[in-house]
Amino acid sequence: MDFVRLMKPRVMSLVVFTALAGLVAAPGDMHPFTAAVAILAVALGSGAAGALNMWYDADIDRLMARTAHRPVPAGLIAPADALGFGLIMSVISVMLMALAATPLAAALLAFSIVFYVVIYTMWLKRSTAQNIVIGGAAGAFPPVIGWAAVTGNAPIDAWILFGLIFLWTPPHFWALSLWTSKEYARAGVPMLPVTRGAAETRRQILIYTLIVAPFGLAPVATGLGGWIYLVVASLGGIAFLYGAVRVFFSRAGDDNVRADLRRAHVLFGISIIYLFALFAALLIEHALPMVYWPAGLGAG
Repeated sequence: MDFVRLMKPRVMSLVVFTALAGLVAAPGDMHPFTAAVAILAVALGSGAAGALNMWYDADIDRLMARTAHRPVPAGLIAPADALGFGLIMSVISVMLMALAATPLAAALLAFSIVFYVVIYTMWLKRSTAQNIVIGGAAGAFPPVIGWAAVTGNAPIDAWILFGLIFLWTPPHFWALSLWTSKEYARAGVPMLPVTRGAAETRRQILIYTLIVAPFGLAPVATGLGGWIYLVVASLGGIAFLYGAVRVFFSRAGDDNVRADLRRAHVLFGISIIYLFALFAALLIEHALPMVYWPAGLGAG
């Protein structure tokens, strides 16, 4: 059970879900068995990256209440075991993807693991307040990997899905950081509320939400998303913006002001539902070919 927790199963579930959406949305056919192996490879790769992240971050994890219970800082798994587990899982995941899918999908999976562990965990997280902005790219690769597993290429539609997750990550994570900023400060992690303050964090949340909400409609413009996606993206974008505006006009994250933190909690929840709903809409549209999509709003 501890090794399952080491793989960050909650993060893995979102990674697998978005990869599955990319795989289903991609044009072309893939045998159900090889598709299942490809998704398994993505899951193992995500788990491997999570394990390596917990191995490297054990020193700061034990300083924060939110992460102190994780297997390595809690002493449930030895650091060397976490490192070995992560490395072995990384190799297995990339090999499985190479065998089941395409070289591009395997290469993208390998790159995403390296990016998350080396670029984000080992470098950006401890050196810049833009850590989650740049590092968010690691979590944006799954739909591109899923697409490449089917087609062997990564066209504009795949990168639109990448961009959606990439732009969504900062306001999502900064909403969380507004109520955990003191823990990050204690651990020496330069998250935005620590280096620039809560007011600037609230402003950045609003700016990014103003960008991601309209960008969420991009799949409709290219024909990747249909009527279901249009409705979900429109309503979800409005809800996301509403939550961000409420946080912007609050004092969430300010010292000695706890009442407004609820708005940050609500925005964090809205952001999760928003991303899940968008990719669920794509899955529904592309997994149900019997549904008729009007011209210009078709699911390809």
